[in-house]
Amino acid sequence: MTNKNIHKYGLPMLGIVLLIACKTPAITGKTENRMTPAAYTNSQDTVNIATIKWANYFRDPYLIALIDTALKNNQELNITLQEIEMSQNEVMARKGEYLPFLNIGGSAARVKEGKYTWNGLSEEDLKNNPDKGPRYFGDFMAGTFFSWELDVWNKLHNAKKAAALRYLSSVEGRNFAVTHIIAEIASSYYELMGLDNLLLIIQQNVELQKNALQLVKLEKEAAKVTQLAVNRFEAQLLNTKNMQYEIRQKIVEAENRINFLTGRFPQPIARNTADFNNLVYDPIFAGVPSQLLANRPDIRQAELELAAAKLDVTVAKANFYPSFSLKAGLGFQAYNPLYLIRPASILYNVGGELVAPLVNKNAIKASYLNANARQIQSAYQFERSILNAHIEVVNQLSQIENFTRSYETKAREVEILTQSVDISNNLFRSARADYIEVLLTQREALDSKIDLIEIKLKQLEAKVNIYKALGGGWN
Repeated sequence: MTNKNIHKYGLPMLGIVLLIACKTPAITGKTENRMTPAAYTNSQDTVNIATIKWANYFRDPYLIALIDTALKNNQELNITLQEIEMSQNEVMARKGEYLPFLNIGGSAARVKEGKYTWNGLSEEDLKNNPDKGPRYFGDFMAGTFFSWELDVWNKLHNAKKAAALRYLSSVEGRNFAVTHIIAEIASSYYELMGLDNLLLIIQQNVELQKNALQLVKLEKEAAKVTQLAVNRFEAQLLNTKNMQYEIRQKIVEAENRINFLTGRFPQPIARNTADFNNLVYDPIFAGVPSQLLANRPDIRQAELELAAAKLDVTVAKANFYPSFSLKAGLGFQAYNPLYLIRPASILYNVGGELVAPLVNKNAIKASYLNANARQIQSAYQFERSILNAHIEVVNQLSQIENFTRSYETKAREVEILTQSVDISNNLFRSARADYIEVLLTQREALDSKIDLIEIKLKQLEAKVNIYKALGGGWN
């Protein structure tokens, strides 16, 4: 084909081929919904406890020391740090893909060609007639090689940006892990304090029931009651004693849960048990729901993953377009290593390459459609993280309010039943009350005290959970 025909037919055909190659399948993406309600309640106060540092929020020196140890030693956090390091290395790798490559290399080979090839005939001729030229040794080469894929469609740059976003996402993942570990340690610490107080109540009731048993034994000796009454009092005493063993087991498990989170082997946990019933809420300020987008690490992580997924779609789309690359080489090549340094042994090459997919594009189509599907997934995940965060905050605000009222009510019940124990004992001594009334009153008083501790624990859990739900702790 002449040059004229090449320009007349070849270039238009090349253009048509490229247009066909660049055709991409139709997709339907998804735009994420970032809307949040105006407020959690009727309050429009923008003050938010999530901005308080965790050491200022919890304030207990023993708890602060445990959290500080966990943030240094916790294996989960240290594993996450290595994931962040790998994400950062991925950014480095992606950056290198759109920069030029310059390699240095060399090769040496002893070549024996077949006799009935052109090279073989030349080698045979040189052996028979050594005066015609130098003896054939082999193939020796040394040089540098240059290659560079031109990022015409920003495919490589977008891949690097997506990797950078995922690196930032991994950082937010680590922040989210921090909030969970702080909350888990605080919850376990408060549980430990509650179990200590529960054990103390059981021990106090054991002493009270021992005194009641001695009283009923005296009453039996005086023929005022039967052995049945003695047996009932003694059985209740044994039942109360038995309760302490389960509590002791729970204490061991709670201590070791904290030890695991702090990355150390089992050991006693220092704590301020006496202050358990005196722990009170500071005022809870939840701010407005829109602040969750900035404060919650899991929401920011989902947002960054969504941004990276959108870039993945553009990267996958660019695979349908032609790729352009430049290649060059400069070096020395000779059949005798002694000739490598001679100017006549210099070799070089310069070239360009254009490659575009034409037929059987199923692989890149599948990659493109999957990238789009992952982008839609990420959009739903982002919306889900916002909805989940909002519901968590609403639930914890409701729990704080309801269990505050519940604690006040139960505390009054404990006060009344504690008085009733003394009253029932006095009435029993004067034969104005049945021993069954004494037993029931003691049981009701003990149950109410246990319930009060459980309500207090739920209050403290709500204090921990509202801080986590609002996004506090990681900063």
